[in-house]
Amino acid sequence: MLRYLLHTSLLIAAWMLLTACSHSVNSRFVAPAKRPETIASRPWPPNRFLVIAYHDVEDDGADQRYMSVRTSALNDQMVWLKRNDYRPVSVQQILDARNGGAPLPPKAVLLTFDDGYSSFYTRVWPLLKAYNWPALWAPVGIWVSTPENKKVDFGGLPTAREKFATWDMVREVSRSPLVEIGSHTWASHYGGVANPQGSSQPVAANRIFNKKTGQYETDEEYQARIDKDVATITTKIEEVTGKAPRAWVWPYGAANGVSLSIIKKHGYQMAFTLEDGLGNVNNLDSIPRQLINGNPSLENFAEGIIDVREPNAMRAMHIDLDDVYDPNPAQQKKNIDKLIQRVYDMRASHVFLQAYADPAGDGTVREVYFKNRWLPVRSDLFNFIAWQLQTRAGAKVYASMPVLAFNLDKSLPRVQAWDPKTGTAKVDPKQYQRLSPFNAVARQRITEIYEDLSRYSNFAGILFHDDALLTEFEDASPDAMTAYHQAGFKGTITDIRNNPQEFARWTRFKSRELIDFTQSLTETVHSIRGPQVRTARNIYAMPVLDPKSESRYAQNLNDFLTTYDWTAPMAMPLREGVPLNESGAWLDSMVTAVNQHPDALRKTIFELQARNWQQTENQGRISGKQLAQWMDQLKISGANSLGYYPDDFINGQPGMDEIRPSFSAWWYPQKTAVLTGN
Repeated sequence: MLRYLLHTSLLIAAWMLLTACSHSVNSRFVAPAKRPETIASRPWPPNRFLVIAYHDVEDDGADQRYMSVRTSALNDQMVWLKRNDYRPVSVQQILDARNGGAPLPPKAVLLTFDDGYSSFYTRVWPLLKAYNWPALWAPVGIWVSTPENKKVDFGGLPTAREKFATWDMVREVSRSPLVEIGSHTWASHYGGVANPQGSSQPVAANRIFNKKTGQYETDEEYQARIDKDVATITTKIEEVTGKAPRAWVWPYGAANGVSLSIIKKHGYQMAFTLEDGLGNVNNLDSIPRQLINGNPSLENFAEGIIDVREPNAMRAMHIDLDDVYDPNPAQQKKNIDKLIQRVYDMRASHVFLQAYADPAGDGTVREVYFKNRWLPVRSDLFNFIAWQLQTRAGAKVYASMPVLAFNLDKSLPRVQAWDPKTGTAKVDPKQYQRLSPFNAVARQRITEIYEDLSRYSNFAGILFHDDALLTEFEDASPDAMTAYHQAGFKGTITDIRNNPQEFARWTRFKSRELIDFTQSLTETVHSIRGPQVRTARNIYAMPVLDPKSESRYAQNLNDFLTTYDWTAPMAMPLREGVPLNESGAWLDSMVTAVNQHPDALRKTIFELQARNWQQTENQGRISGKQLAQWMDQLKISGANSLGYYPDDFINGQPGMDEIRPSFSAWWYPQKTAVLTGN
């Protein structure tokens, strides 16, 4: 009853809040019959499957050092799954479906058990046999190989030997058609020093940093370490079971593209993470799992399972690392603590963290915050801050990176604009100073910068910055002109512009060139950091509101929606010269334009401005009250995800009390009621 009253009172409060500011938003009532159905109510997508990740199972207390659940809870959860029409599937069924065999049933579910606890043998296996339910068991080799008279070194925690299985237990259950034995590494389930600041990160997915030498592992050292580990656990499992393991389970769910290529070389056909969502038989390199920890009640377990299919709303704060960095270590530590506390208190789901330095604010990147081959390192700070935000503030970090605006060797050609009056081409000083995307050497250097970011940093996504544009007079550099002529364009840019059909084709050619380059950068990131890394790209407002303006930006909303995981329109009305009293209607038109594309709002994050760059007074700060009104407008118009740039965490601007209720999805009444109801 208390939970019901709390839920109701919060809904009423939220309604009063929204109606109180109705003068600044265009309220839209949608009749229930016309509202879009939730994802969970739609038919189960073909050949998709849910994976549930368990660890230890105990009869009495559920020790969370081992992420335990009680045996009775596991039994209740299996019963709930069966009663709600979830269909248990095996690793073999998933592989068969991938290879063109029988498709998976609707609501397919695979149970996995990590680490190699003896409870799988004593408690889980009897349940599997009772329910005729298949499962994947992935032990850590060195833990199961610990001698009987010694304690298991469980990540530095001495643990009784009997808590872990023996290879005899593994051998016995492997003979059951219900159990697939997978790998959870031989001895790589621990954290190692991964940066100069000493962050401990999963060693299977990150290079180890040697504090004595001040050097990271080389590619050769890292690959040799991983290859040895994979070979050892693979050989042991095949020796014990008589079958080569096919399923790889990443420790801590942390994946890596280089390691993935190594495990595939050893014959693994599936790799499991702890990302959100359903598995897809057409992508077994990065299989998400729903982690069960905290011994949840059956109600909370059911909520988590049902919500797997619902897309999470993104709430992103855009942070400049220039505001964190300070040559004084003591002051920098204070800055870091301020940042972490603010992101945590704001309950941001994501942080777009600039991996480059731009203290001049001109958009030209002369230094970066990670080890690399081509640019000076202002401080090797990005990986440390990204890890702190993830582990202490609970936010996913996207590396905000330019695509072209790198200040590399002056011999590399820059984007040039065509002057129709003089018939000459030169760099436009009013635009970003960008390397030409049509020059092979420039593209290679940029690719290598992205390689190094991925090699030495840990992040969840990439945000391609707004410097990836070409105006209606760009690019006119020699390499660009060669590319146009090879594509069948004739004459000068003036000739192309004077032919409407050719001008339209030229516009699409440039848009696709930028898309193709960012896709190649994505492939580079995936090959090193892993396929789980998501992508987002900023798009200017005008290509969203007026598709014809593609010619002035070489940006196309349709292209973005089909290419990237997230499209990030710069929903910044004052930046576009929109009067403040018309800004709400302008934002509404932005959402409406995106919503013309099917299912587009689900993967679009609208980035608001927290600063008016046309004003100098008070550094052009926009009040938290105004920002909150814009956020409310976006949500009422139908937006699911939003963010803002920049966040001035040093000075606490915008004011947290003013924007947090409008910004954070954590503060929604429904969510708050759930969190306080237990």
